[in-house]
Amino acid sequence: MSSEKEQRLREKLLPEIEEFKAQRSTLQLATLDADGLPNASYAPFALADDGFYILVSELARHGTNLKASKKLSVMLVEDESESKSVFARKRLTFDATAEIVARDSETFTKGVAALSNRFGEMIDNLAALNDFNLFKLNPHQGLYVKGFGQAFSLSGAELLDIDWKRDGHHGSPKEMIVEA
Repeated sequence: MSSEKEQRLREKLLPEIEEFKAQRSTLQLATLDADGLPNASYAPFALADDGFYILVSELARHGTNLKASKKLSVMLVEDESESKSVFARKRLTFDATAEIVARDSETFTKGVAALSNRFGEMIDNLAALNDFNLFKLNPHQGLYVKGFGQAFSLSGAELLDIDWKRDGHHGSPKEMIVEA
């Protein structure tokens, strides 16, 4: 694809992806425990200029898993009631690493503030509990699926490099780790 076409695609899709993220309140998590067993769950999130933030209890399975393994997969998905077809729901998936945020850091203050602005004072109450940890999720490569035949791989800093997946949205294991 020419750089001019890539630029037009980026200018069209990036605002759409940002709007899609802003419309979601929760993200789906696929985490691994210490033995490598997967677990699917979800968490409310806030997006700041440096990544996604979630506040989860270490008493929850996904909270324990995030402390055991930094690797996870994340999905934001269109609600079934909003979708034209349940077979082609809009979704954004990406591989990420989870970084536990130290309570006495500026990043902790920033992440809790972002969550609190989005969800209210309940966040401040949860953040004060010792079993709740703030995690910053750092996305790597991802995939945005708009519908049938409309899958776009995302890579680079902040997932700003876009490539239209014309050969299907699964890709090969070397090209694409994230699958829809």
